Amino acid sequence: MARIPQHVIDDIRSRTNIVEVIGQYVQLKKSGSKNYSGLCPFHNEKTPSFSVAEDKQFYHCFGCGRGGNVFNFVQEIEGVSFGESVAKVAELENIPLAENYRQATRENEDNSKTHQLITLHEKASEVYHHMLVHTTAGQEALDYLLQRGLTEELIEEFQIGFAPNQREFLERIFQNEEMDPQHFSETGLFVERDDGSLADRFYQRIMFPIRNFQGKIIGFSGRWLQTESFPGEDQPKYLNSPETALFNKRETLFNYDKARSTIRKEGTVFLFEGFMDVLAAWQAGIQNGIASMGTSLTSQQIAAIERVSKELILCYDGDKAGIEATNRGIELLQENSRLQLAIVSIPERLDPDEYLRKYGEEAFREIAYHGRESVFSFKMRYRRLNRNLANEREQLAYVQDLLQDLLQVDSLLEQDRYLTQLSTEFQISRETLQQQLRQMKQSRRREQQQPMPVDHGLPTMPAPPTVTRKTQLEKAEELLLYRLFNENSLNQCFKKMDLSFPHDRYQELYVLFDAYIEMEGEFLLAKFLDFLKDEQSKHLVIAIASLNVPEESTEQEFQDLIRIIQTSSLVEEINQKKIQQQEASQKGNQQLELELAVEIINLTKQLKQAK
Repeated sequence: MARIPQHVIDDIRSRTNIVEVIGQYVQLKKSGSKNYSGLCPFHNEKTPSFSVAEDKQFYHCFGCGRGGNVFNFVQEIEGVSFGESVAKVAELENIPLAENYRQATRENEDNSKTHQLITLHEKASEVYHHMLVHTTAGQEALDYLLQRGLTEELIEEFQIGFAPNQREFLERIFQNEEMDPQHFSETGLFVERDDGSLADRFYQRIMFPIRNFQGKIIGFSGRWLQTESFPGEDQPKYLNSPETALFNKRETLFNYDKARSTIRKEGTVFLFEGFMDVLAAWQAGIQNGIASMGTSLTSQQIAAIERVSKELILCYDGDKAGIEATNRGIELLQENSRLQLAIVSIPERLDPDEYLRKYGEEAFREIAYHGRESVFSFKMRYRRLNRNLANEREQLAYVQDLLQDLLQVDSLLEQDRYLTQLSTEFQISRETLQQQLRQMKQSRRREQQQPMPVDHGLPTMPAPPTVTRKTQLEKAEELLLYRLFNENSLNQCFKKMDLSFPHDRYQELYVLFDAYIEMEGEFLLAKFLDFLKDEQSKHLVIAIASLNVPEESTEQEFQDLIRIIQTSSLVEEINQKKIQQQEASQKGNQQLELELAVEIINLTKQLKQAK
């Protein structure tokens, strides 16, 4: 076999922009003048620690430590050999590569078990599609799909097929094609009988190929075709491939491979409940729709979505089950992702496919793009279900639940609007609602100071800390550290002021940083991470290094940060006094309430003078 010569490899590398290649797999964001950053595709994370240096043509993840050149990246992400990665990069960048070198890489690939299993799935898909489109046995299935509104072009695009009602059909096809039988039982396309013989797993079903993120067929979802001859009362409506060496439903998203470019372009992904919803949306011109494998989203699927999208639109069925599924999806995503969320609620208890067939493509696009509601707006409707809001006790419980939901709303404008709505509807003063919301925030902050270990299903990697919403002071401390890391002159000024960071974790990190500078003379992020021994400190440094802020600081910004830190103790004391004043009021202790009011006034004066 002809190995690819080093000078050819060097030529391909020199003509390749690593940002363009990695950008097809990872949503990259400009970070500074020369670097790009994004979520690491090799481990689950919430804070970007994956960096690509365009000038050096090199990538590095500060979270998991992986790094290398463009060929190393393709090796890792595609699971291929080095030679195969060179050929893949040449293909992606439209760089000519001699056929004998391509043939060599294909021969290596053909020997792999993974390739053999994919080949069997590709052949099965080809056969099923032929049965649907070109045979009388598939005519009823084809008629059903056309009646459901699918076009012949869509059926061709997604290679939808039909498995006839025969239990030896596929195995016989494979044998006639002289496919290697040693892997038949490992494909998941068959079930083994008691006597050791194989029977087709899928029969009398419309077949939807399931592809991995690289577009290779790794499994199927079969929908039972009910006819007079085959009613199938005891058959599940949908039957998916079992878990195999190829197919892991926790890691797979239907249509991710086709939707990825549109998702990245628009920055938005639609999450549907079913495959038919994805297909209907595609036909209506919405080509950034995906679906999970009939289960709740997993950390692996969320990580894959976050790498290519900023916003996720939940578009589940409009019936009660769909509304419940939407609420579960919201809670899961708010807890485990950084995605912006919005909801498309399908009217009349319809699912997206039904709505599209009833009202047409234009009406569906209108509701998909202009009928979105915020998460909190959905919660307001959801919390009303099964509640009698004429009852005062249920009213208060409803408002209490919504205030908890309001903690998840970052926008002050949204918070202001919803507080006004609640105040007006339930005749509760806005000040009382704000005070209650403030108490809830403080309570949650105390709970979050007790970190719990997070299991992302990746035991080989240390889990990053749970992302919590930062206070103004914490944000100021992190931004100041970011500036000190990157501008040595500011560090000299800060040292002369003899100040300390109010929070211990930031003060400890600064002490380590200062010690590192004394030893090394200059700050190199990658080297500083090696210098740190504590994993939590490393994660904190990565979070700070990934802040999306202007590259250069200003004198005014620096002074503002210093002032926030200097006055932080006064702000904290005022907040504590206000809490004590509220408790005194609730207990009817007017004397203590008055004394605390005087103290708050005096402290507020001190704060104004300090500013």
